[in-house]
Amino acid sequence: MKQQESRTEAIGKTSASVPQSESERVTSSAPGTTAGQKEQPGKWAVMATVAIGVFMATLDSSIVNISLPTVAQYFKVPLGGAIEWVIIAYLVATASALLTAGRLADMIGRKVVWTAGLIVFTTGSALCGASLWLVFLVGARALQGLGGALLMAISPALITSAFPANERGKALGLNAIIVALGVSVGPTLGGLITAYFSWRWIFYVNVPIGIIGLIATVRVLKEPMRRSQGRFDPWGALLLAVGLAAITAGLSFGQELGWTSPLLVSLLVTGIASLVILPFVETRVADPIIDLSMFHNRVFLSANLSLVLSFLALFAVGFMLPFYFEELRGFPTEQAGLLLTPFPITLAIIAPFSGSLADRFGTRWLAAGGLTIACIGLVLIGQLNEKSSIWDIVWRLVLTGAGQAIFQSPNNSALLGSAPRQRQGIASGFLATGRTMGQSLSVALAGTIFAALGGAQAGSLLSGGQPGQDVSLLQHIFVHSFQVSFIVSAAIAAIGIFASLVRGKEQMKRPSSAKG
Repeated sequence: MKQQESRTEAIGKTSASVPQSESERVTSSAPGTTAGQKEQPGKWAVMATVAIGVFMATLDSSIVNISLPTVAQYFKVPLGGAIEWVIIAYLVATASALLTAGRLADMIGRKVVWTAGLIVFTTGSALCGASLWLVFLVGARALQGLGGALLMAISPALITSAFPANERGKALGLNAIIVALGVSVGPTLGGLITAYFSWRWIFYVNVPIGIIGLIATVRVLKEPMRRSQGRFDPWGALLLAVGLAAITAGLSFGQELGWTSPLLVSLLVTGIASLVILPFVETRVADPIIDLSMFHNRVFLSANLSLVLSFLALFAVGFMLPFYFEELRGFPTEQAGLLLTPFPITLAIIAPFSGSLADRFGTRWLAAGGLTIACIGLVLIGQLNEKSSIWDIVWRLVLTGAGQAIFQSPNNSALLGSAPRQRQGIASGFLATGRTMGQSLSVALAGTIFAALGGAQAGSLLSGGQPGQDVSLLQHIFVHSFQVSFIVSAAIAAIGIFASLVRGKEQMKRPSSAKG
């Protein structure tokens, strides 16, 4: 469960970064953007309003992770299987709606979509806190994920429409700080709330924040509702959502159902079939959600592949370590939350610098070098055992976080920079969906490996503290399962290094879009 919580953190981060790209696309693709941006005199009021929603969504994505073991104990369910859907439901709902949210904002206006996002997210939070059954909680988390997607997909667009072009970079930089703050504070705040109040309050805390955000939205955002030409692509959105949900469900429940069970085979076949049919549908739609022709660009293809592989490898850190802290080491929830923060803090500090370096020297070697460092960090995290010191844990997390930071900004820059100006919105959608897909699969894969090798069961027995157990044997099983999970993650990161290198040398862009 702890693993699942970690995944959630990653998700928050992902969603947050996606919006920045989205906003860039909206700004650059609209003629007369600069003039439009200057029409907004209350730019800082808009920034504050957007910050409320962004902070709430990113905080929720990370605050749940550290409390997941406690939630599992409350509902009396084992690790893996059904409990994973407290995390996966949020991820799948977010992934399926990000592309759709951007399209809807173009059709009916950003304020409408943003307001809907706040209402849906706040309602979902209240329902999560009031859940009496696990199935109800999973459904409420899916509702939360839908609201979070509406918020994160268009928050950059709202910011860039309020600021003039020459302040766009500063505005998006502030948005990135808000995202990092929400992700970093989440584990610690979640641990404290769970330890001194109840796990329900990690969801209830969003309700007053959401209400304040709604009031600010009504008073500050002035964009009218509109209708634009172009048709929505419901079949593409449906096939993408079904494919991702079915494959993730199959991986998540593989150990519980058995890999040859009819239900599991049906899930995997349905997911694969949906994704196989998707390209045939999208090539026949005038306004597709997924523009597959963009993958003819080698840099764009490489950056997307590297993106998915990096999150597939690195999201395991947030997912697995809560189990390590609480079950193997016996740390209290609040201490486990604090020990998770070096990773996002390091990422937030280094990522802006790596982005600047990419502007000057290109993305290829920075992306490959960063993922190499992260790959080494994953191997080193896998060497942690029941005797590792706090310092051993912290410096490994800092190293891995630094590697992801050095990789992430340049790779995102390459992905967006290789897309045509009029396709920046679609590129942003690929960015958001690729991250969420990688995170979802990471949780399922790491959880499956860990459970298959006996780590999940060993962890449950260790945390139960029942007398007469062979503690040394259980610790050995846990550590071995933990190590194998991270070795597999490191191997995936190594493939991502190769994917970064094969992109070749991208063309450095010095366009007017850089002015902001």
